[in-house]
Amino acid sequence: MPMRSIAALLPLLALAAVAQAQTCLPPAPTPDFDKAVIKTTDLGNRTYLLEGVGGTIGGNVTVAVGDDGVIVVDNMFAQMYGKIKTAIAAVSSQPVRYVVNTHFHRDHTGGNEAFGKDGAVVVAHENAARVLASGSRNGLSCAVTPPVPEIALPKETYKEAMTLRLKGRTAELRHPVDVHTDGDTTITFADANVLVAGDLVFFGRYPNIDFVYGGSIDGMIRGTDELLNVAREDTTIVPGHGPAGSKAMMRDYRTMLAVARERIARLKAAGRSEDEVVAAKPTADYDAKFGVNERAIGNFLRVVYRSLPR
Repeated sequence: MPMRSIAALLPLLALAAVAQAQTCLPPAPTPDFDKAVIKTTDLGNRTYLLEGVGGTIGGNVTVAVGDDGVIVVDNMFAQMYGKIKTAIAAVSSQPVRYVVNTHFHRDHTGGNEAFGKDGAVVVAHENAARVLASGSRNGLSCAVTPPVPEIALPKETYKEAMTLRLKGRTAELRHPVDVHTDGDTTITFADANVLVAGDLVFFGRYPNIDFVYGGSIDGMIRGTDELLNVAREDTTIVPGHGPAGSKAMMRDYRTMLAVARERIARLKAAGRSEDEVVAAKPTADYDAKFGVNERAIGNFLRVVYRSLPR
């Protein structure tokens, strides 16, 4: 067995051992990729949001068209590659030069391999690249995801900030420390006044927090504050999933995070177990406002609970 394969297998074996030692929730349902469609929204100045419609088929994709190529942010699951390529071709005949990963989760990076084979340069924070290379484990379902092939790994990484340039377009990449994961990237397209937040920001739904890989509710609040400090009132905010929003919507989202944190932390400090907190429904008002199902509610309460300081 090649040394890289052996090195990649060891972390997965350790993750599997941890998974067997804890109670695991059922995995998410498998999306119906055949029925999925992509909705394209023009954000202005040759910048587009590709949003999956028809189930949880992956995170948002942002497309920035330059004079000599295209920058793509995220790429859903691998099964969506063909539909993403068709949607990109509808707005530009230029080749995809860069693919930026906002973090390592496969609903955002599944197309890395196919785009890499097309010749695009995959770019990510160094921590995201590390997890893609080693494999990962879901903190709630315990599902183990294997390492990606070499062609799918980021070829360019950065530590704090990075700028990508095409003729006529610039993308400013920045790493918010330990927010949704320990390897997140936010992207600013200043010429279009668009801020791509990845899974740091959600509108009208609860976010995931990957507490296994450096994420926490406190980090999410801090990271959202940082974005509020750089966004203008008229900046278009692209969340990790769902339609684009505004700075005002991001303020409301930040308020929800803080309220949920305070309520869950109070119950945890009083000695309530994780299951007791879920049963107490501390976010019932937001549950009704968002219209989310019991699975989404429970998952959010659990990730906040587990990410709070002990």
